[in-house]
Amino acid sequence: MAGVVSIRVRGYHVDMYGHVNNARYLEFLEEARWALLEQVIDLPSALREGPALVVVGITINYRGPARVGDELEVSARISSIGEHSGTFHQEVRSASSGSLVVDADVTFVPLDQGTGRPVPIEGALRELLDRLV
Repeated sequence: MAGVVSIRVRGYHVDMYGHVNNARYLEFLEEARWALLEQVIDLPSALREGPALVVVGITINYRGPARVGDELEVSARISSIGEHSGTFHQEVRSASSGSLVVDADVTFVPLDQGTGRPVPIEGALRELLDRLV
């Protein structure tokens, strides 16, 4: 299963070289992760009651530029789930050509919202995340 969002590159997304600033890609990637989670989770309830899925690492590869007016397709899927962490694999592609602009692996850890401590990926959380693989 994948979450996909379309984003049109705006003027405020680009840097002085005229292409999307690297920091903006982090926001684009987050949009797609939220879209993926919204397919299977009641987010307001999960944000109040469940563990928080906290990003602990991002490896991002910039493959080509995107410029003002470009339409991008940003996707997210869970590529692996371990006992205490998981990984989203994400891609940003040109909607017109399909060419890869960015790919990234985003590692997350579930934290108990009351204690702020990591919790294992098991039970209902495991079942939920397995649906996103």
